[in-house]
Amino acid sequence: MAQRSKDGRNNRVHEEVQESTTGLMTAAPDREEDGHVDVNPRDYVGSLARGLEVLRAFNRTRRKMTLSEVASETGNTRAGARRILLTLVREGYAVMDGKLFDLTPQVLELGYSVLSSKGAWDIARPFIDHLSEETRESVSAAVLDKSDVVFVGGAQYHRILSIGVTVGSRLPAAATATGRVLLAAQPPETWAGMIRNLPLEKLTDRTVTDPMKFRRILEDVREKGWCLVDQELEIGLISIAVPVYSRTGTLAGAINVGAPSVRMSREAMIETVLPSLQETVANISRAITR
Repeated sequence: MAQRSKDGRNNRVHEEVQESTTGLMTAAPDREEDGHVDVNPRDYVGSLARGLEVLRAFNRTRRKMTLSEVASETGNTRAGARRILLTLVREGYAVMDGKLFDLTPQVLELGYSVLSSKGAWDIARPFIDHLSEETRESVSAAVLDKSDVVFVGGAQYHRILSIGVTVGSRLPAAATATGRVLLAAQPPETWAGMIRNLPLEKLTDRTVTDPMKFRRILEDVREKGWCLVDQELEIGLISIAVPVYSRTGTLAGAINVGAPSVRMSREAMIETVLPSLQETVANISRAITR
């Protein structure tokens, strides 16, 4: 009996060592186009990367998933996905309800402290609140993260939009006004590569998915310095955004005003909201020193 127990432990140790070695020897992804350094394969922990991939698999359309669904979405084996999910459950980042796994609010701790510590957006908060009161619409601040925008602050007016945007929320950059102004503001040396590799997903019947048309839109946004998106992300939602730069010229993010299209037309957004938005962004830019 003791011998079997010992053999079981030895097999498990061998399995863990093998998994760790596999993770260490897995080639790191090339992130140079995104501005990230290329990690030496010996320093790359594959098991951690697979765990992060499981976390990313849960989103607004896949809030709860079975073990098989997680394995399929992430490319993990069922055994590998099971170990990751049960680890998340034990650490409090996920719960298991029958066959379904669901993330807990504790996962917000992983990113909220970083997002909330961005000094620029602490400075911008009073200006954002004032703009929301002035326009009587919802205002949000976002930064670019690869092909998504991540929201780092905002003010919801009493008319709540159907799409929930909170600190840490992610949306596809290609279909959002904030995403387009941030993409258009990228340096010339990285702009072409980012646009070429950007996924253009059809979210509504108005979403632009043609690469050439999308490129022309971004070129127009670069020239104008602002962007309006009319029901391309969600039917009934119109938004306008302007990039935010610091006093030293560093791109800090973008400010967006969103409204229901039944109450706000394109013309009204440009004529009444855009001037207030541009003034707010100018004030924020003067206040941000870095």
